[in-house]
Amino acid sequence: MENSETSPPSRPLAVPDRAMLRPSAPLGQMSESPRASKHREHSSKSPRKRRDGKRSQRRGGDREQLLWEIERRRLPGQHEHLEPCSSASDAAESSPKRAHFLHGPYPATHFGPKACILPNPTSVMHIQDPASQRLTWNKPPVNVLVIRKIRDESLAEPFKELCRFLVEEKQMMVYVERRVADDATLSKDEAFGSIRNQLCTFREGYDDISDCIDLIICLGGDGTLLYASSLFQGSVPPVMAFHLGSLGFLTPFKFESYKTEVAKVFEGNAAITLRSRLKVKVVKDMLQRTGEQPYSGGPQQQPEHNGLLPHGHTNTDAGKVTLQLQVLNEVVVDRGPSSYLSNVDLYLDGRLITSVQGDGLIVSTPTGSTAYAAAAGASMIHPNVPAIMVTPICPHSLSFRPIVVPAGVELMITLSPDARNTAWVSFDGRKRQEIQHGDCIKITTSCYPVPSICCHDLVYDWFESLAQCLHWNVRKRQARLADTSDSSDTEN
Repeated sequence: MENSETSPPSRPLAVPDRAMLRPSAPLGQMSESPRASKHREHSSKSPRKRRDGKRSQRRGGDREQLLWEIERRRLPGQHEHLEPCSSASDAAESSPKRAHFLHGPYPATHFGPKACILPNPTSVMHIQDPASQRLTWNKPPVNVLVIRKIRDESLAEPFKELCRFLVEEKQMMVYVERRVADDATLSKDEAFGSIRNQLCTFREGYDDISDCIDLIICLGGDGTLLYASSLFQGSVPPVMAFHLGSLGFLTPFKFESYKTEVAKVFEGNAAITLRSRLKVKVVKDMLQRTGEQPYSGGPQQQPEHNGLLPHGHTNTDAGKVTLQLQVLNEVVVDRGPSSYLSNVDLYLDGRLITSVQGDGLIVSTPTGSTAYAAAAGASMIHPNVPAIMVTPICPHSLSFRPIVVPAGVELMITLSPDARNTAWVSFDGRKRQEIQHGDCIKITTSCYPVPSICCHDLVYDWFESLAQCLHWNVRKRQARLADTSDSSDTEN
C-alpha cells in the first residue's frame, strides 16, 4: 500500500470526455480511477495514514483550484457545466462513466509490499524519461518467488543452485509451486533435502501469495514471465527473468552470472521496464438483457444515435461479469473450430469502429506486439509506449491494416448480429472460452504493469532481443565498390 504522506492526494478534477487530472502531477497525468482510489482508501488499516491523507487533501486544495482554472482557460467553453470534485467519491457519483485519460492510466509505482520506483521529481509531464525508471526498496526484500519451467529436466540443477544461494547465502524465504517442490528429481536428491524442506509451497488458484512476495525470479522462457503475471491480478512485484528457455525475448539475464545479478537487484537502483497489461472483462448475456439490438450497419448507414451504443449496452450490470483478468501479451478472438468466417464488431468507447470478418482479432499490449501480433503483420512497439494494438487475423479485406489506439480507451468486442457462428477468446493463451450472441469482451489498459528488471537498460535490452531472438533486419551487408568515380547514376 502506498504511504499517504508521499502519494498524491486522491482529489481528481472532472474534465470533459471522462478524463481525470492528477492534482499532484503535471497536466497530462491521470489519477487512478475513482473505484481504485476508494478501494485503496478503505483497505487502509492505519487511522494515522487516513488522517495524514485528509491533511494532504486540504493542502492540495489551492493547487487543485489553480489547475482547474488553468484547464478551464485552456479549453474555453467546455467547462461551464462542471465543478471541481471535492473527492474521488464525488467524481464517481457525478459521472457514471469510467474515468480514464487519453494516454492511459497513471501506473501504480509500488510493486508488492516493499518495492517501488525510485522517486524522480524532475520528470516532465506524463511521459517519464526511460532512464529514470529505477527500482528501489522501501525495506530489504525477504520473500522471493522462484518460477521454474515445468517439464524441463535441464532446469533442475539451475533451480537447485539458485534456491541454495537464496536460502543459505542470502537468508531469503523462497516460495515455489507445490508441483515443482514435489518433482521426482528434487525428491531423489538427498543433498538438496535440507533446502527443499525450507521451501514455502503454494498452489495456483488455491493460495493467495500476492501480498507476501517481494521479488519474482523466473527460470525458463517467456512463458514463465506470462505465468508470473497471471499469479498477480493486482500489484506485481519486480520480475527478474533468466534466459533458460527457447526464445527468451522477455528474459534478458544469463544464468551464468546469476549471483552477481541477483545481488545487484537486492541492492536496488536497477533499471526496470514497466510492461503495461490489459484489464479484461467478459460479460455474459449483456445485450440480450437490455432488450435492444446492437447497431450492425456500416459507416455509411449511421443510426439515430450516431454510431454510439444505446445506453443500456454500456451498463455492465445488465449482464454477468464471468471473468476479469490482467493480461500481459494479448487477447485473441478467433473462429474456433468453425469453418465460417469470424464476424465480430469492435467498439471504441461505446462507438462502433468496424466489423471484423476473417479468422479473428488480436488486441495486444506493446509487450505482446512482438508475439502473435507480429506474426499477424503488426508493427513492433517498445513496451514503454502507452498504446493498445488491434490486429486482424487473416481479414477478408485487402485494406484492413493493424491499428494502434491510445492506451486509455475502452474497447469492446461482440459477435455481429448476423454472425453465422460463435467465437472463442483466450487470454495470454489461457482460459479459452466461447463467446455467444449477447456476450461482450471489454478491454482497457490496467494501472498495474509488470515491472520487468532490465539487464542493461530498457532501450538496449529491447533492441538486443529484437536482434538476437527475432533476427530483426538481419541481412548480408552490401559490398563496397572499389572505384566509385565511374558511376552511371551520377552526372559528369
